[in-house]
Amino acid sequence: MLGDGSGRSLGARRGGCSPERPPPPPGSSRCPVPAPGRSGGGERRARRKRGTAMGGSGSLLAREALDEYQELTFLSKQEILLAYKRFSELLPREERENLSARVPKSQILTLPELRANPFQHRICHVFSTSEDGDDSLSFEDFLDMLSVFSDSATSDIKSHYAFRIFDFDDDGTLDRKDLEKLVNCLTGQGEESRLSTAEMEQLIQNILEESDIDKDGTINLSEFQHVISRSPDFASSFKIVL
Repeated sequence: MLGDGSGRSLGARRGGCSPERPPPPPGSSRCPVPAPGRSGGGERRARRKRGTAMGGSGSLLAREALDEYQELTFLSKQEILLAYKRFSELLPREERENLSARVPKSQILTLPELRANPFQHRICHVFSTSEDGDDSLSFEDFLDMLSVFSDSATSDIKSHYAFRIFDFDDDGTLDRKDLEKLVNCLTGQGEESRLSTAEMEQLIQNILEESDIDKDGTINLSEFQHVISRSPDFASSFKIVL
């Protein structure tokens, strides 16, 4: 799901959207960022059909797959191998060499790095390519997620996926309902932390006044990225490290 002009992409090859455009409206296929200058998803499917194993030795990725994953993500070989180890631990032993194996969302959310994340469900939803809509993750989905949240990913890539994660209804804009859910995720749902109706309305209004450049009552991707560009700490805080 990466593509920032550097040519680095894994899941990005699945679709034809660009980082400059928001995600498609409901009813259309969710479309990740495309990768310039890389082969299409057909190569990945063909490689799967050839039965490339994730663990030629039972614990390590096949060298060909490891080299490709390093080229197409922002992750080092060591990070990819660690990701494989952590992912495979969530699979039944008999499925650990199946490149197409998927881990249920409930299992993914047992990872300490996601368990406490207030956007855990949205993260799984955005990075899952499951045709069943169950938000399960394949190993390559898992790598996509870690690549976007890595220290090496660009701010443009991070802000693109942050926008998608915050777009709770997947309509390509952040409207008042999205912003309310976003605030609730950040502040918590407890009685002590929950904002009053008036406080919530005022906060959302302040966000829109600062971010809604075209004054249409919503925040689109370019407006969101404009705001993020003025937040120097965003890239360093938007990360998941195994």
